[in-house]
Amino acid sequence: MPTPGISRVADFEELVRKKLPEFLVDYYATGGGDEQTLEDSRRAFQRYRLMPRVLRSDTNPGISTKLQGHTVTFPLGISPTGLQAAAHPDGEKATAKAVEKAGVPLILSSWSLMTIEEVADSAPNALLWMQIYPFQDRRITTNIVKRAEKSGFKAIVVTVDSPVIGLYARSFRDGLDIPEQFGKRKGRCSIFAFFSVANLEGAPDSIAKAKASGDPFLFGFMHRQVVGNHSWKDIAWIKSLTNLPIILKGILTAESARDAVEAGVQGIIVSTHGGRQLDGVQAPIDALCGVVDAVRGSGVEVYMDGGVRSGRDIFKALAVGAKAVFIGRPAIWGLSYNGADGVKEILDMMKHELSNAMTLCGCKSLAEIDRSRVRHESQLVCKL
Repeated sequence: MPTPGISRVADFEELVRKKLPEFLVDYYATGGGDEQTLEDSRRAFQRYRLMPRVLRSDTNPGISTKLQGHTVTFPLGISPTGLQAAAHPDGEKATAKAVEKAGVPLILSSWSLMTIEEVADSAPNALLWMQIYPFQDRRITTNIVKRAEKSGFKAIVVTVDSPVIGLYARSFRDGLDIPEQFGKRKGRCSIFAFFSVANLEGAPDSIAKAKASGDPFLFGFMHRQVVGNHSWKDIAWIKSLTNLPIILKGILTAESARDAVEAGVQGIIVSTHGGRQLDGVQAPIDALCGVVDAVRGSGVEVYMDGGVRSGRDIFKALAVGAKAVFIGRPAIWGLSYNGADGVKEILDMMKHELSNAMTLCGCKSLAEIDRSRVRHESQLVCKL
């Protein structure tokens, strides 16, 4: 049942702002630095204009596709988004149930407050990918990869844009402030009394030491594991752990994309980490074209996330060259508002909008969405 009075995905954000504590809204919403990249990621889609072709319509266009060899109902998935149990008690389990019903993938964050096994068991037919960082303690990486593989996950997504944690613009000036800030809160965030970062059991001695030092939820420990001097050797080592496809998240340039191809990965997610890392970089939709062109012919699938708020945005990203797109904050809005049903409503709305845009643009299948279907506003100058 659609939510009364809601006509756009963005409408859910206002509902959630009235429901969640302000500091928690700020945690999910914040960007890095001056939030230039955060804001531009949304605005950038408006700079791409649709180019419809008439009298070619199909009111039921084909929108299913395959991602890493697995069929999805339409080319949308949910990005790794941590601490979902703070938005709704069912957290990642609810999100997994929603994607299972919708037939799209979920990338489970290594910052999940629920275990890999709990999430997999909650939605046994969901298409799940596991997100990791190149953790400082390699035992953690090995443990997470092996557990994900055993639990039926179909890909490993490595976040590669975080050698240090970004400087957040709202509430938390540095990611390392998060544990202290959450620890002071009551009410809905009492969830942290029962959950901690759940998937770090690969280093029990280090975990025991962190808890004994006054880090009961392990958020500080997790941050220390994420930061460090990473290199392409880390990707080679992660590839040696598994036969699952390796997808790199956080690539924005053709140079890094070519390095990824050389490293032998199977996918790239063009992403700015929700605008939370380096502020002032290109919006993902603007960076997408260069990455797609750089890997053309390699077999590497290119996806993107960042700023996607409608099915029309999905269409534009596909036209530029993405194989699929992923969303983060909209899924949190749906989850907070109505659990699994709220996430499913967000997905259904975007699916309908994509189908509608395809029909109005004269595309009978995803294969017909190419760069001829969009124009950047800089090209829309009439010369008489």
